[in-house]
Amino acid sequence: MRPAILFPLFAETLSLPGVGPRLEKLIAAVAGKRLKDLVFHLPSGVIDRSYRPKLIAAEAGRIVTVTVNVLDHLEPRDKRQPYRVRCTDDTASMELVFFHAHQDWLNKSLPVGSQRVISGRIERFNNRLQMTHPDYIAAPDEAMPLHEPVYGLTEGLSGKVLAKAIRGALGKVPVMPEWLDPAYLKARGWAPFHEAIKKAHAPVHEEDLQPLTPERQRLAYDELLANQLALMLIRKQLRLTNKGRVLKGEGKLKARALAALSFTLTDAQNQAIAEIEADMASPTRMLRLLQGDVGSGKTVVAFMALLDAVEAGAQGAFMAPTEILARQHIAALEPLAQAAGVRMALLTGREKGAPREALLKALAAGEINILVGTHALFSEDVNFRDLGLAVVDEQHRFGVHQRMTLQGKGADVLVMTATPIPRTLALTAYGDMDVSRLHGRPPGRQPVETRVLPAARLEDVVEHLRGAMAKGARAYWVCPLVEESEKIDLAAAEERCKELQASLGPMVGLVHGKMKPAERDSAMARFKAGEITLLVATTVIEVGVDVPEATIMVVEHAERFGLAQLHQLRGRVGRGAGKSSCLLVYHPPLGETAKARLATLRDTDDGFVIAEEDLRLRGPGELLGTRQSGQLEFRLADISVHGELLAAARDDAGLILSRDPDLKSDRGVALRVLLYLFGRDEAVKYLRTG
Repeated sequence: MRPAILFPLFAETLSLPGVGPRLEKLIAAVAGKRLKDLVFHLPSGVIDRSYRPKLIAAEAGRIVTVTVNVLDHLEPRDKRQPYRVRCTDDTASMELVFFHAHQDWLNKSLPVGSQRVISGRIERFNNRLQMTHPDYIAAPDEAMPLHEPVYGLTEGLSGKVLAKAIRGALGKVPVMPEWLDPAYLKARGWAPFHEAIKKAHAPVHEEDLQPLTPERQRLAYDELLANQLALMLIRKQLRLTNKGRVLKGEGKLKARALAALSFTLTDAQNQAIAEIEADMASPTRMLRLLQGDVGSGKTVVAFMALLDAVEAGAQGAFMAPTEILARQHIAALEPLAQAAGVRMALLTGREKGAPREALLKALAAGEINILVGTHALFSEDVNFRDLGLAVVDEQHRFGVHQRMTLQGKGADVLVMTATPIPRTLALTAYGDMDVSRLHGRPPGRQPVETRVLPAARLEDVVEHLRGAMAKGARAYWVCPLVEESEKIDLAAAEERCKELQASLGPMVGLVHGKMKPAERDSAMARFKAGEITLLVATTVIEVGVDVPEATIMVVEHAERFGLAQLHQLRGRVGRGAGKSSCLLVYHPPLGETAKARLATLRDTDDGFVIAEEDLRLRGPGELLGTRQSGQLEFRLADISVHGELLAAARDDAGLILSRDPDLKSDRGVALRVLLYLFGRDEAVKYLRTG
């Protein structure tokens, strides 16, 4: 039950004076629906009104606060022209300029002959001083803030209105019990939470907005500590409630499959297999993340784990994010399954009627050893006789709750991602999991030469493809959109396909996400068979598509893609013995971030290096795709700069739970408040109260 001390902060914004239903919706769009959301909506800028010159000395372009006398109002003859109010001090004159302002309001705010304090950005136009729409107009005895925080807004919500609501919310922040270790708090020189949050909302200079100020570090640490405590509590509960069982085979099935491989496993693959085997052989339920770079051989590692489960008498499930990838997995693994003597089957949303019923019956009877498919694997009517291991491909599409659901099915869980994850991100998003990393690439995988080209050289790219295709090469051409958009001027895949067919002939095909699955699979099959040698595509090919014969990747409008996405796309080539290249075609002018992205791709093919740079450039939310996957977004912490605090929070959380596992000490009770404050109610319910 939420502590009473937090009740005021969990009140809805409607409880604030002046906030009605319309304003509540606008505030919710930028911050949230509760007062604590307003408190966590930190300023992004600050307006300094302390510059108070005489008009004759005022510097154009700066925010000034001046005391003036109102001379007269110049009403426009044409309503399309601005309304002007002339003012003066004892040194010079200035015009205040208003567009679409009500005359009654202007007469009331700026009566002729009155003295007013005016604040706003002053400019020089036609050798005259002017200020367009002043921020503040006040009588000399009225208060005006010297330093005003600036917040992220939405259309229809003014800065003044939001700032007033935030001040109201800050007034409800109570003095809370201290949840941080006193010695650590003193060493850091941090203020209590209520002081830190109020100071964070009262910046004086731009430096006060930086993430490494004492108050911002304090708030970031609080949020990171809540995150780490919650993950540890959830993980502990999973291990207590999902006891698991020992899944250990003799290794015979694995030996047969390995003998059928055309290559030898790398040391990294063998190490990962050993870690997974140890987890499966223990009585504790496995929850492990297998992360590796593009083409590092994760699928084979996962399949060896599935064979261990089968040899131990259980069944295995292999879930892929798309139907294309599920079909590709079963095509690649079927020869190994046959060599090992196990039966695999495929289940996607496309299987219907009698064939689906027959498959489900065989699965329930234990006649199918390993089932490959999409989310359809965990439909209500899909019943395994004895599910021992679930493998989930492309982990970044599944959050903590999805992982818990899978474990609730009774299986060990191995999740995989081809998106290398920076260590700090792994600790915050996947702290409930053990992690295995695959470095390097299997033997035979070729490095990919990456070149960055301006769009002006598009014809050169087409000619390069013409020559390569004449020699039997296969290539991808990736476009960001499927059809023309009025808002974003990008080359559409359908239009580009027509142009390339006109130039290069009928060997050019098309695949995109709006095609019917059967059509998409047919296009991919034709490309794989060599009936199509240039495949124009959207990012539907980003994850997992495996055509070893493809040696050229062209990415059009490369500046529009994220680093990790470009790295994934590049990973579609270099999968065979042939020399491969990736051509990143950009449309100038390039911004600094886009320039840094393309330079990183050109200079390195190490996915883990790329992931760290991607985190630096884009931040954790976009990198994980949190809005799509339901993953965690931080409000106060920025893990691209608070990595050191994250490590400390993880150590602190571990020490706390080792000494006070149910958070019953004085500090433990305070930490329960922290968990509720940051919305980690899911973790608190696992604590014993008796």
